Amino acid sequence: MDFLSLFLMDFVKQLQSPTLSFLIGGMVIAALGSELVIPEAITQIIVFMLLMKIGLTGGQAIRNSNLTEMVLPVAFAIAIGILVVFIARYTLAKLPKVKTVDAIATGGLFGAVSGSTMAAALTTLDGANMQYEAWAGALYPFMDIPALVTAIVVANIYLKKKKRSAAGESISKQEYPSPAGEYTSTAGAAFSTAGVSLPAGTSFSTTGDYPSPAGTSSSPAGDHPSSRQEYLRKQRSADNRVKIWPIVKESLQGSALSAMLLGIALGILAQPESVYQSFYDPAFRGLLSILMVVMGMEAWSRIGELRKVAQWYVVYSVVAPLLHGLIAFGLGMIAHYTTGFSMGGVVVLAVIAASSSDISGPPTLRAGIPSANPSAYIGASTAIGTPIAIGVGIPLFLGLAQAIGGMGGS
Repeated sequence: MDFLSLFLMDFVKQLQSPTLSFLIGGMVIAALGSELVIPEAITQIIVFMLLMKIGLTGGQAIRNSNLTEMVLPVAFAIAIGILVVFIARYTLAKLPKVKTVDAIATGGLFGAVSGSTMAAALTTLDGANMQYEAWAGALYPFMDIPALVTAIVVANIYLKKKKRSAAGESISKQEYPSPAGEYTSTAGAAFSTAGVSLPAGTSFSTTGDYPSPAGTSSSPAGDHPSSRQEYLRKQRSADNRVKIWPIVKESLQGSALSAMLLGIALGILAQPESVYQSFYDPAFRGLLSILMVVMGMEAWSRIGELRKVAQWYVVYSVVAPLLHGLIAFGLGMIAHYTTGFSMGGVVVLAVIAASSSDISGPPTLRAGIPSANPSAYIGASTAIGTPIAIGVGIPLFLGLAQAIGGMGGS
């Protein structure tokens, strides 16, 4: 009963708070057909300043903290980012009319972190006087990067296996074994697995060297596989290689993470307290309110995109943020009881797990999984996932933490 009453009180407060009220206001004016436009350049400046502020806060806290206290929360953040992708892979992808690659991309976006949602959570915790580690915001990249990398790797492996399976079916239809134990195509010419037709008379030996035209000797040992089976095996091995570093590099170079990591680095290595206190900290709440209006308008405009894809995305984008947040909340409680991780820190971990990336995630996934449908994963995230994470997730996790740890729990 205490939890229910606290949750209802916090939910009502959240509806009246600048964070959610500005978000709803943006959705309402967009629904009414308002022509209000906030230039993209201004939005980018606001996002930069918000993430710089969070990064500076985290960097200064890390500089003055015992790093061993961060080990378990960081490990849980990494695990959650990876887990969310596999949850989508084996739940959303199994639903009717949902393409597997679209489901994996959606999981990657929901596993990545929304800087604006995290900023809203920190503001709400400050308003509720709930203490949290100042470095809690620095958990952002430890969840964001693993989620995006995992999604791109899993999607590419899936697509390559699917392509190889289709190629195998094509080969089985085009080839039949000859009496001499060689494979020839039904057209009378040998089939080349490299995609180039070979001259008539070329054959694949099941036991001999790599195929060579009749009357010529094979290449020296080591230049080519010794058999067709070895050739195909090497091709499959090459196809399955997905380079990890380019994905990580692209994520790190994204605008959101770049701003966050720059702030963390400056907070650790420099002495930015004066500019932080005189500029970034006072402007934080006002800038966040403007960003919420922009996000509300964007959310409404994206709702139409969900009509183009399976309706299961609507169900997923309502349930997934809360499920991911509750998993993170449970892991955060383990850290709370074992290392003294604060209840406010548990809330931050839950909220970033419930959030879905709205800045750096979409372009990273567009580049990494170009065959995925942006209407599916961006529509699900921006139109429904983000409002659910902010409007329901934040008061839910805050109320749960207060019910467990008491008002203003440590």
